[in-house]
Amino acid sequence: MLTNEEAKQRAITVIDQHKTEIIDLAQDILKHPETGWNETRTSKVTRTWFDKLSIPHRHGIGLTGVKGSIKGGAGPGPSVGLLGELDSLRVPEHPFSDPLTGAAHACGHHAQMGSMLGALTGLVDSSVLESLSGTIVPFAVPAEEFIEVENRLKLKAEGKIEFLGGKQELIKLDEFNDMDMAIRMHTGDLPGAMKMSVGGTCNGHVVKFVQYEGRGAHAGGSPHLGINALNAAMVAIHSMNANRETFRDDEMVRFHGIINRGGDAVSAIPSDVRLEWRVRAGSISAVRENNKRLDRSFKAGALAVGAKVSINTIPGYFPIHNDKTMKDIFIESAQYVIGNDHLQVVSDDVNRGHSSDLGDLSYVLPTLGFNVAGVSGVGHGKDYLVEDWENTIINTAKVYATFMIDLLHGDASPAKKVISSAKLDMTRSEYLRFQRDQAEEIHFDGAS
Repeated sequence: MLTNEEAKQRAITVIDQHKTEIIDLAQDILKHPETGWNETRTSKVTRTWFDKLSIPHRHGIGLTGVKGSIKGGAGPGPSVGLLGELDSLRVPEHPFSDPLTGAAHACGHHAQMGSMLGALTGLVDSSVLESLSGTIVPFAVPAEEFIEVENRLKLKAEGKIEFLGGKQELIKLDEFNDMDMAIRMHTGDLPGAMKMSVGGTCNGHVVKFVQYEGRGAHAGGSPHLGINALNAAMVAIHSMNANRETFRDDEMVRFHGIINRGGDAVSAIPSDVRLEWRVRAGSISAVRENNKRLDRSFKAGALAVGAKVSINTIPGYFPIHNDKTMKDIFIESAQYVIGNDHLQVVSDDVNRGHSSDLGDLSYVLPTLGFNVAGVSGVGHGKDYLVEDWENTIINTAKVYATFMIDLLHGDASPAKKVISSAKLDMTRSEYLRFQRDQAEEIHFDGAS
């Protein structure tokens, strides 16, 4: 059996040997972005890489997910999930956007996929596995970005999905039941010389899909016969803004959204207006409380002009609760690769403001998320680009591989410690019940 040090060095050497093709893979995914539940090409690229490494796998999980299984040769033991997200955003102005769909990797998920597949190369092609106990479960997962809500509601109506977020649906499908813990990286803007960061949390959220029904009429000749659904939406937005002074600073509440449909012709009073909205906050209780404010605001818009409104509340994401034992082990693994001076360790109560379905997973499974520097621009913006491919892809692949070795080497006692010390917020059944209870449809007639 290799020593822990020998195993790490072998994996790192193999990753360096395959550096060019690993980066090429990530850049290929960058140039072929696909939004959630549509990631057919990226799924195929993943399967091809798994086949090249002779990793047995299943595909079509949650429509496009791909999950492998890599057994250690030192005996049975814990199972560790290594996650990469397949999907992109829609940012038509991005230089690598799809000209037909507007899809673009403006959140760095191509880096997740490249580093995950790079780590697998280092672990599989280095004879390291013979010194590990347990199982590594690489899992390319769909639909982390909670976008295109109207299209996803159609998938739900067709019975293809129940939950609109990828990991939500995979929890329902029991696809994390064969894991004892899971890890996932994300790109990010870090201070100074920091190459990676671990710790912190994020906001939870719920999602709203809202439709105002008014009455069409000639906007010049007979506007008095119409009911302006766009004006109802504008009143609702103003009502939301009137609540902002009541937001608690420590809850980091966010209201934001878009109007998907604002009318059909400028010469007609808008009769069908649709909005996609979101409320975020640092705790589930704060999300639920502020969700009530949104509902009141949407009703206020309908009441003001006598329109009808349908308010669809869609279960969103939970705040991330990083596992403390995994975090401690990760710190050693990351410092082994990038050095002590390049890892930022963040207090677990620092809220970064975003939301992710990794938070959902962290409520039912020991989970760790970490951030990696090497990008420029603003996240979710047209200028968000990976600049330092060495750090973002290759160093991350090395840290992933090192972390797996630190967890599973020999008798896998560190991974067993993660399991024994884990304190989860919910069981799977409690999670599903909570999310299903959040789903609600309200129909309100402002004229009655």
